[in-house]
This record gives sequence, structure tokens and C-alpha cells, in this order.
Amino acid sequence: MDYKKLGNSDIDVSLICLGTMTFGEQNSYEEAAEQMDYAVSQGVNFFDAAEMYPVPPRPETQGETESIIGRWLENRGKRDDIVLATKVAGRSLPGGDFDHLRAGPRLSREHIHQAMDSSLQRLKTDYVDLYQVHWPERITNFFGQLGYRHRGDDGVAIEETLSALGELVTAGKARAIGISNETPWGVMEYLRVAREKNLPRVQSIQNPYSLLNRSFEVGLAEMAIREQVGLLAYSPLAFGMLSGKYRGGARPAGARLTRFERFSRYTNAQAEAATEAYVSLAEKAGLDPAQMALAFVNSREFTSSNIIGATTMEQLRTNIASVDVKLDKELLRELEAIHQAYPIPAP
Repeated sequence: MDYKKLGNSDIDVSLICLGTMTFGEQNSYEEAAEQMDYAVSQGVNFFDAAEMYPVPPRPETQGETESIIGRWLENRGKRDDIVLATKVAGRSLPGGDFDHLRAGPRLSREHIHQAMDSSLQRLKTDYVDLYQVHWPERITNFFGQLGYRHRGDDGVAIEETLSALGELVTAGKARAIGISNETPWGVMEYLRVAREKNLPRVQSIQNPYSLLNRSFEVGLAEMAIREQVGLLAYSPLAFGMLSGKYRGGARPAGARLTRFERFSRYTNAQAEAATEAYVSLAEKAGLDPAQMALAFVNSREFTSSNIIGATTMEQLRTNIASVDVKLDKELLRELEAIHQAYPIPAP
């Protein structure tokens, strides 16, 4: 396993991070515990959760992911060995998917403190290593929106949000802070406020990044490198599309896109055509398609950690082993050619 610094902090994180959003929905405690045990045995020291997990979010299961992790940490006595990350939910999106969280979550001081205390209780710990804003308070282009239309309703100011996060750091409840689903303007605003108000700087940005969605490279990649706000890449397999298991419209029993029709972000015609090209290239190169796709994310200079998720141990073993796959220059050229033919088909 390779390790990198989290931003400019002194925290070392494994290149592979264990994503946990299936814990409590697609994975039971026993299955999740087996995943965490195996991940640690392979050198993974970084777990990522969120107060709203598991996904899809439902009032009946909200917080179950953190509870499962907390139970495992208590049972194994592994808290000091794990870099533990979780997130506070942003403002409820149109449709009210998250209104069951604090009657509509906001990134205000009050909500952030409430969210952290609830997460710590479920995680059975008195601190997290990385506390992240799950998505912005303001309405901007995230969760699949490439275009931007200015709304003018920013809601809670970033300064209040960052000040509250700073209070958590001062209180010892968070070692570092990060953001997620952010834009270049958002990154620079957090950094500006931190600098001018003497508040903690964000150390990471957790955004989608995969062969099907390289939008991070437009603006944010330079930001990540120059400002030392490393990418924690989520959906590196585009909800499993890049593994090839949904090839030709297949819907395997129990798979995420089979069970939950709401996840249509990666299944448009362009994404399916691009996936076919990538999977075919992996086969030609004698590589596992999932490992090729993950190895690409692993190899990016701006990647601090690659957040993998799995519902089976076979998937987990394959995904973690991607750290041993190195892509040669010719294969990288062929990947770039496919990207030029299908640029960002699944933002």
C-alpha cells in the first residue's frame, strides 16, 4: 500500500480509502466487519463515512453506517490505527431528500455542532481525523450538473461554516477539515476565509473522478496541486459501470444499479459507449477493467486517496489490488484517445 499526506497536514492516508456507504443497506454488520478487517490487513488505514449514509438515504437507516463502523472500532480496538473521516450534510436539495436530517440540514454553526456530536456518538469515538462538508450550502453545479446558473441565494455564509469547523478543531473533535462536491470558487473561498480570519484551512476535496467523469481536471486539479488540497476521489468506478458488469445493458441481481433505479448518472448512451471502449481496451491489455480504471485514478498527481466501495469480498480484493497495477505510456495514450472521443460523458 502507498500512503500520502492529507493536504499539508501531518496525517498519512492510504492511497486506497474504504468507502462505506453500503454499510447498513447492501451490507450487514457482519459483511461490513469482514470488509474492514480485510482492508486493514492490506494496509488500508482510511475509512470514509457520512452522517446521511447509507445510500440511498432513508429516514429508517440514516446513521446506520456510522453505527456499524463504531461497533467495529469498539469490538476490534482499532481506533488509533484508522484515519476516520465523516461528513456533515449540506442544505436539503430540491425534492427534500434530506429533510429527515435536523428537519432540513444547514451548514450553520448550530447544525454543524449537532451533526458532529451525533456522528461521534454513533462512531463511538471522541474525535474524527477528517470532518468534511458533504456538499455546499449554496446552489451550484454539483451532483452531475456541469452547467452553472447563478441563483444568488447562498444561504449560510462559508465564513460561518468554516468558523464552526474551526471550533470543532479547537475542541479536539476533528483533526482536519475538508470539503466535498465543491467548485473552484468554493475551494478558493474556503482558503481565503481561512487565511484572512486565521481559521483552519481545508486539507482535502472529495469530488467524483473516474474515466467517465474527468471534470475535476478542469480547474480543480491545478487547485488541488498548487494549494495542497488533495482529491479524495469518489465513484472511481462510476457506480460499478467501469467494471463492465453492466455491459450491454446487463443488470446483475443485487447490483446497485439493478436495485436502485434512481442512480442514472452513469447510464446514459454516451457513458455506455465510453464504458464499452474502456472495458474493451482493458481486455486487449490483459487487465481487469475495474483495476485499470482504479489504477488510472491512483496514478493522478492530484489524488490523495481513491475511495473504493464494494458489496462483496471479491470486489473488495480486486479493488484494493489496483495499487499494484501500473499503466504504461501506450495504455495511457489509448485511454486519452477514448477520453477525447467521449469527454466527460457522466458528470
